[in-house]
Order: sequence, then C-alpha cells, then structure tokens
Amino acid sequence: MKTTSTSPSGRTIIDSRFLLNAYCNGFFPMADGREGDIRWFAPELRGIIPLDGLKVSRSLRRTIRNRVFEIRFDTDFEAVIRACADREDVWISETIVQSYCELHRLGFAHSVESWCGGELAGGLYGVSIGGAFFGESMFSLRTDASKAALVALVERLTAQGYRLLDTQYQNDHLATLGCIEIPQQEYLLLLDDALRSTCRFA
Repeated sequence: MKTTSTSPSGRTIIDSRFLLNAYCNGFFPMADGREGDIRWFAPELRGIIPLDGLKVSRSLRRTIRNRVFEIRFDTDFEAVIRACADREDVWISETIVQSYCELHRLGFAHSVESWCGGELAGGLYGVSIGGAFFGESMFSLRTDASKAALVALVERLTAQGYRLLDTQYQNDHLATLGCIEIPQQEYLLLLDDALRSTCRFA
C-alpha cells in the first residue's frame, strides 16, 4: 500500500487508507518539526481516558454550567488543527495538516470547538474509526476552552456508544483529566474490541 497520495488541492499527503490502517494497528504519525519527516509511533505505554473516568473540576463544571463557551462540532476543522500547530515545539507539519484535512473531508477526522464571542477560543481534533476515537491534539486561548471541548467530546462519544478514547500519551495535564497509561498489549485488545463496533460521530 502506498504511503503518500495527492489531495484535491494538489498537495502531497499521507495516503488516507494507509493512515486509517495504521490507526487500526495501533500506530500514529508525528512529524519532526514543521517541515520534518513523518515518523510512526506505537508506544509501549498508551494513554487513554476511560469514558466513565473523565475528571471534571468544580471550576470547569461552573464554566460549563454558565455556558461560557458555545460548543460546536466540525464547523472549522482546519482552523482547529492549525491552532494546535501554532506552538514552538510542534509535531504537526503542513503534511500532517493537509492529511487530516483530507480525513475530515472523508468523514473520519473531527473537531470539537469552544467558541466565545464569535471567536474560536479552543478545541481539539481527532480521528474516528468504528467505536474508537483517537485524540490528536488540543489548544486553548482562554481558560478551560480545551477542557470544555473535551467534556463535550466525552459526552458525544458516550452517547454514541464509543468504546475507546485514545490520547496516545499521558502527560501531567491529561492526568488531571483522568488519563491513564496502559500496556501496549492491553491497548491493542481494547482497540480490537472498539473497532468491532459501528458508531457514528455526527
């Protein structure tokens, strides 16, 4: 199977079938900086957020209750991924951006967006296959904006019968939200189970 193809805009991207197949086998891509090569990862310890284990702080609950943010789905996917890439230490290259925009066009990649005052304040994006959602990255321009998007994502996944929310790695920020690490073999069993489900994100 070829690893690259050409998008409708004429740009070279990771072939969508190859990319989806990689996710189904426990791999995901990251670039070496903005212009670097694409590398593939399958960490021995995998980060996941159990869908019944999301931790929501009292202040975040108040933010959600007061409707500080308007939550939208898939209204500006490219803006979300580019905002996620707008940082110094970045693994989201232009090839990654274009590849996931193509997955979005095909109905596999989705964004969850927190809007405030008509402006995009934070959000996240990821890939949906079967009953698995592979979270890729998140960003926040206002306090709790990305966290509010994550809460909305978990609510959507739970309502639609998803089985797995993959975060790839655990970090201190995700740990406060309920992210745990599991061994690769345990992850692959959960992944196989999730892929057997037929779920609709939208």
